[in-house]
Amino acid sequence: MSILTAIDQKLTQLKLARLREVVANAITQAEAQQVSYGEFLDELLAEELLGRHENQIRRKLKQAGFPYAATLEQFDWPARPELKRAVMLRYFDSAFVEKAGSLILIGASGLGKTHLAIALGTRMVQLGYRVRFLTAQHFANQVLAAPNRAAVAQILQPLLRCDVLILDEFGYLTVDPQIGSALYELVSGRYEHGATVITSNKSMTQWGEVVGGDTALMMAILDRLLHHGEVFYLRGASYRLRGKEPVVLAAANGTTEVLGNISAERMEGTERKNTDRV
Repeated sequence: MSILTAIDQKLTQLKLARLREVVANAITQAEAQQVSYGEFLDELLAEELLGRHENQIRRKLKQAGFPYAATLEQFDWPARPELKRAVMLRYFDSAFVEKAGSLILIGASGLGKTHLAIALGTRMVQLGYRVRFLTAQHFANQVLAAPNRAAVAQILQPLLRCDVLILDEFGYLTVDPQIGSALYELVSGRYEHGATVITSNKSMTQWGEVVGGDTALMMAILDRLLHHGEVFYLRGASYRLRGKEPVVLAAANGTTEVLGNISAERMEGTERKNTDRV
């Protein structure tokens, strides 16, 4: 049995997968460069630690539940001049988690809200934080399917424990009184304890509709979100419809909306002043 075969068997038994991949080349390089035993061992251990860190990141990314991969570098900043990269970078720092901050991104479909949220969550995973991503509709479906209060508590538990929670597509929720109470419990439980990111296609003045018109309850939720949070509005046309003919839809109230050239004016309402922060 050769020495490399014997080493490979021992590394397999010890479950040192990264060392198995690099040990042969490492030995060859060490012999050629006449590296000391101590330096050689240090390099091998560094490789194993790196491999374990990369595996940990992959596991955490999978556990986070992101629907697809997205990074800050991939975001189309020129298409969203209302967002300043330097300002958004503040939320990609550990301080956002340590301060248990909130970030709310509002805009029509296809403007990059979910992309930014996933990119932020990915960065937090890389920094070592526990992240959970789910759509608001999925959360609502879970709550409505829960047979009793104990089952709702089980749904909330992992969402309360994570360092960063991303609630995507808020505004498509099923209107049900049970959703409002669960949402309040989620937000109030995370208040001062964990960072929260919410994306929505609805202006905040319309959020009361999500909890069946209970504006007092929604005000209590917003009070906790905005205490350590900021709201940013995204404007413009959907990137999914670039280069395509606009589609005109007729709404129930008699108004029309043009997909592919959606104005943020309709969404912002009286809250336009918040965009001055960007």
